Amino acid sequence: MKLLRGEFEVKAQKGSGLDAYDVQIFTASCDQPAVNKRYAAALKLDYPILSDVKKDVAKAYGVVHGDRKVPERWTFYIGKDGKLLHVDRKVSARTHAADVAMKLKELGVAKAKKKRK
Repeated sequence: MKLLRGEFEVKAQKGSGLDAYDVQIFTASCDQPAVNKRYAAALKLDYPILSDVKKDVAKAYGVVHGDRKVPERWTFYIGKDGKLLHVDRKVSARTHAADVAMKLKELGVAKAKKKRK
């Protein structure tokens, strides 16, 4: 897939266990919607990528700060009540899905009644 700075190979991460939890998953990006749409299609994502081109939300969550123009790659765990449960500031793209599943278990997040497809 060709994006902003060249091409890369997309490999799906299977068996992460995320589909076992009763959660809503999405990601946010400061890229243009068209770029995010191509990226989501290439990765065959089953969750949306939200576009924050003006970086308003990124700044509010602290992932764009000071002289930093590119957002930090952090994961926010927000409960159904809207309260922040945890922020992972040391995200590994290679193991992220499995790491998220482990954190959901640690936080006591309910299991899904039916696995997502």
